[in-house]
Amino acid sequence: MKCPFCGYEESKVIDSRPTDEGEKIRRRRECISCGKRFTTYEIIESVPIVVVKKDKSRQAFDRVKLFNGMLRACEKRPVSIEQLDKVVSEIEADLQNSLDREVTSVHIGELVMDKLKELDEVAYVRFASVYRQFKDINTFMDELAKLLGEK
Repeated sequence: MKCPFCGYEESKVIDSRPTDEGEKIRRRRECISCGKRFTTYEIIESVPIVVVKKDKSRQAFDRVKLFNGMLRACEKRPVSIEQLDKVVSEIEADLQNSLDREVTSVHIGELVMDKLKELDEVAYVRFASVYRQFKDINTFMDELAKLLGEK
């Protein structure tokens, strides 16, 4: 960190504290050259995730939209809101931690199905039937057979 007083390139951290509910870190620094102290703030840079849809259009990732889709699949199932929120947070964290800033809706759908398969099999089949656009009962039965085969 460059000293604002003498311009020297190196300083040492004297004290670090979180501020603003953990959103920022306040650091007290001391210049190695002139010995003067100054304060810096660090913030987490969040780069937005862009979802590339099947029609090649792009839109910002929407956590609420993901949550609502999973909520519909889990309707009248023994899945709590807390469990759903946790799964949505896990998916969002996976997307944020990937190096890709553009993610396909297909990839997100696969992540959701993987999580729902662990959480509730009926919710998984409901989501898959809409997501994969099952055309008839045979497609539905094929998916059920795969699910039963994995057990």
